[in-house]
Amino acid sequence: MTQSATGAVVGYARTSTVEQVAGLAGQVAELASAGCTKIFEEQSSGVDASRPRLREALAYLREGDTFVVAKPDRLARSTTDLLRTVEGLTERGVRVRILSMDVDTATATGKLLLTLMAGIAAFERELMLERQRCGIAAAKAAGKYRGRQPTAQAQTQSVLSMRANGRCVADIVRECGISRASVYRIFAQHAS
Repeated sequence: MTQSATGAVVGYARTSTVEQVAGLAGQVAELASAGCTKIFEEQSSGVDASRPRLREALAYLREGDTFVVAKPDRLARSTTDLLRTVEGLTERGVRVRILSMDVDTATATGKLLLTLMAGIAAFERELMLERQRCGIAAAKAAGKYRGRQPTAQAQTQSVLSMRANGRCVADIVRECGISRASVYRIFAQHAS
């Protein structure tokens, strides 16, 4: 998609706690000096997925706009999350700038940096999965790993008993603490 130079320049600033008010003011000033005419601000933990002002900012953006953040960790909880967000915005025709890294998705260098970040994120994920597999194999060899216990299957007798007594699926779900799909799966496995 082509991006016009007439779009809005929108900023997003976030701090984790109320105590970091100075940090928020600093980000806002940095975004304003980068040309942001509209800035969404919030005080919310980066781990908190329900950042309402970020959702508002992302919904506000239109093709041709530029979205600016001071640092990558202000926008995303992880490299994967950052890349997913940037990719979604790029697909919508929104240019993304990360001031601290001098990343601009409208430039070849910015695109290269994001591609490198994506590669590093994939590499880190593969390393983590490899360590996990090795740890599970070692635990199995030591007889200390049995895998995740199937919670729904452990409730089979209770589910069937409640069904035989005329209880509705909603009651079974609530009392057994398993999903509706699990209840129906048990019904199907024991249909006569």
